[in-house]
Amino acid sequence: MDTPKNNTPGTRLIPIMREGICVVQMILFKELRTLLTRKYPALDAQSAAMLTGAVTNELFGSLNTEKEFEEFRRQNRAAIEQELLSLTQELPDLAAPLTDALRMQALCDQALGADEEKDTTNERLLTHAAEIGLLIRERELPLPSTFMIMVRTLGDAHHLLTPPSEISSEDDKGLVH
Repeated sequence: MDTPKNNTPGTRLIPIMREGICVVQMILFKELRTLLTRKYPALDAQSAAMLTGAVTNELFGSLNTEKEFEEFRRQNRAAIEQELLSLTQELPDLAAPLTDALRMQALCDQALGADEEKDTTNERLLTHAAEIGLLIRERELPLPSTFMIMVRTLGDAHHLLTPPSEISSEDDKGLVH
């Protein structure tokens, strides 16, 4: 019996891995916003959030194309690049998860048969991450299960995910009608 293409393990794995990448992005955003708020107390909350978003989006190549955000990115290009350059020193605990997430992003795109432009973008993102000292070159690419365990652990530590917990047989009975 043929399995429908959209139910093959590979096609189910990609969205799960992308969710993991998004969790790493959210953790970066959360930690970076806290850092930038302390670092630049004169910035209002919206400006701090926009700078944080611009740095996060720049790192992952997910630029917001709305006019307001493009203008902010253009006007604050130097600050965005400076914050990218300081990520490794300012948030050293995120270097490994960011390395893994950037590599997984490239692999997900490749597995989906990304076009030459997307491949070039991923190569550029990985090269840029290496140039700013963020990419840990000697770090082995984790297996998908290892990556997701790391994501769940980080998400729990940053209060972004609730880890699964066992329920007692008594609790289980209450769930069944």
